[in-house]
Amino acid sequence: MLRPKIPTMPLPTGLVTPPAVVHPTAIQPAEQPSALVVPTPAPGTPARPIVQVTPGTALAVIGAGTAVVLVVGTVLVSMLLATAVTAASVAVCAVVVRSLMASPTKRQRR
Repeated sequence: MLRPKIPTMPLPTGLVTPPAVVHPTAIQPAEQPSALVVPTPAPGTPARPIVQVTPGTALAVIGAGTAVVLVVGTVLVSMLLATAVTAASVAVCAVVVRSLMASPTKRQRR
């Protein structure tokens, strides 16, 4: 009664695919080049492009950053305000329900 029974694995039914057979293959070494040739960069060309910041682009980047900060701040403040309003309404509902639950007992004692 207290001994657990180990379930038996049922036999497969229907189509059973045989396991894939892997055949070993011989590894052939690659041919070694006689001399390694390293390409040299052309002289006078910079490795990466130079970014020049003009006053106009600096003002555009500052304006875009300010706009992003204002939008994200507005969204976060509105979410916080919605949470506060919801919490206040739940608190008011709890007080009303508590008052309704307690009022019949006070009337019976009189």
